[in-house]
Amino acid sequence: MTRDLNERSLQLLKTLVKRYINDGQPVGSRVLSTDSELNLSSATIRNVMADLEDLGLIHSPHTSAGRVPTVSGYRLFVDSLLIIKPLDTKELTRLYEGLSKKEDISNMIGVTSRLIAELTKMAGVVTLPKRELVCLRHIEFLPLSHKRVLVIFVTNEQEVHNKVIHTDKLFSAAELQQAGAYLGSIYGGQSLNAVRSAVLKELQDDQDRMNQAMLDAIKMAQLTFQSDPEKNDYVLTGETNLMGFSELSGRDHLKKLFEAFSQKQDVIHLLDQSMKAEGVQIFIGEESGCQAFDHCSLVTSSYSVDDEVVGVLGVIGPTRMAYEKIIPFVDITAKILGAALNPKTSTPS
Repeated sequence: MTRDLNERSLQLLKTLVKRYINDGQPVGSRVLSTDSELNLSSATIRNVMADLEDLGLIHSPHTSAGRVPTVSGYRLFVDSLLIIKPLDTKELTRLYEGLSKKEDISNMIGVTSRLIAELTKMAGVVTLPKRELVCLRHIEFLPLSHKRVLVIFVTNEQEVHNKVIHTDKLFSAAELQQAGAYLGSIYGGQSLNAVRSAVLKELQDDQDRMNQAMLDAIKMAQLTFQSDPEKNDYVLTGETNLMGFSELSGRDHLKKLFEAFSQKQDVIHLLDQSMKAEGVQIFIGEESGCQAFDHCSLVTSSYSVDDEVVGVLGVIGPTRMAYEKIIPFVDITAKILGAALNPKTSTPS
């Protein structure tokens, strides 16, 4: 696309996009003449704007004499005309301070999402790390009434989880204690994904070699770990910030947007795409493939632990977001989060 435009046209497009991002109002030729610092007549500027419109880079909303960028215009701006700005020192300090506290993983994800929303004044989204990060440290079973058993298991260093399972027979406290000790000795230190796979394999293999106590323990482990409620889940904060942008504040826009947030599938699909890509990913308007995000942009970056990608974080906002600030913000936040989740990694500078 850039080969079809001369330097003058690119400069005017860049000026128009930057002005619209700042003001949210259609940009006219008089404003472009002043802001672009090009010595061009209003007629020349109008001709260039007409060419940009023919190329689908800008359009005129309603009967306004001004123009606004299209998704293609934003894409050209982001890919070819954008000058990234260094992250504000105060924002950087706030990120370091917020993510330097020793929190468990789920709390750390929540803190990160809140910081993103707070510092960008948009919505912050962070996926929970892949379960390979979550290792079983301890498990015990306590008897309840009506063949119910309370499972208490500890993952990583200090995350305590509780779950009630329903068994097919009554167990004594001693039997449950034995089951917990057996599972701890066999699976302690393994990831929950590995535990789930091993338990399934045990149940599919010849069970004759297992005594009843071992079989009961394995079956209770299956009931405990058969579902993964955190799979593909994320923490989203700051959704109400989006109501402050005029282009997103319409009732229909908000309804579609909040339905997408509630149902999660569309957001998860976009985040999954980001997991498979390197670096910062930017979805502008209808590029997302989700109608609810036609007036939004999503800027994401994956975060890693031990050089393995384990999750994604990002900013959701209007298409007229300040990309030159949001892109480096998302990039450095992902690096800081990865370092915070991995104590062996030094904090990025």
